[in-house]
Amino acid sequence: MVLGFMVFWPLGLAMLAWIIWGNKMVDRVQDAEVHWHSRKSGNTAFDEYRRSELERLEEERRGLDREAEEFQHFLRELRSAKDKEEFDRFMASRRAGKPADGSSPDEGAAQPA
Repeated sequence: MVLGFMVFWPLGLAMLAWIIWGNKMVDRVQDAEVHWHSRKSGNTAFDEYRRSELERLEEERRGLDREAEEFQHFLRELRSAKDKEEFDRFMASRRAGKPADGSSPDEGAAQPA
């Protein structure tokens, strides 16, 4: 923090503010979020509609999270298949006696004297 003041005083001031009030601000944001979700309007029909819409949106969010996980799994499988194909191609060219880079197998080998 002292270094922050020495180098750039606004940075040091921001660090000091975070040390003093940082956790309190996070708690306030979380409390406000809880309060917002539990707040009543006084109209039971609207409150029921709001609750059902929030539940629907939460279910939709969970569905999107599941789809994102499935897509990440698909991408991992795709990369794995591509890696396996490249490795199999390398092994086939190696068994055929030619290096994967296209040079002849005797290039770079030490010639007997």
